[in-house]
Amino acid sequence: QVQLVESGGGLVQTGGSLRLSCAASGRTFSTNSMAWFRQAPGKEREFVAAINWRGGNTYVADFVKGRFIVSRDNAKNTVYLQMNSLNPMDTAIYYCALNSRIPNTPRLANLYDNWGQGTQVTVSS
Repeated sequence: QVQLVESGGGLVQTGGSLRLSCAASGRTFSTNSMAWFRQAPGKEREFVAAINWRGGNTYVADFVKGRFIVSRDNAKNTVYLQMNSLNPMDTAIYYCALNSRIPNTPRLANLYDNWGQGTQVTVSS
């Protein structure tokens, strides 16, 4: 069992920044990759960013490229999402996910087997 706890969400004005954190605990030794997804009201959950736990390769969705940065701290079993130049379209619940089954860094939500409870990000205009 793996537990994921997100933090760092909140209310920010357009153009502002937030840094999300996701701390993993439990059976984390089998982590292959971790990712961030988001879900806005009335919309499907969508991929935001992911990082390979061993190699550190990162992947971000086109709509956040140049604004969001995903990083990790292996010693702390924590993944971060630095979000800059936020706009109201970024308003959503952001979820952290961990993949322990697939030996790469998928972008599909159904390939991640552990999920956090989510943290709300609201960007005001």
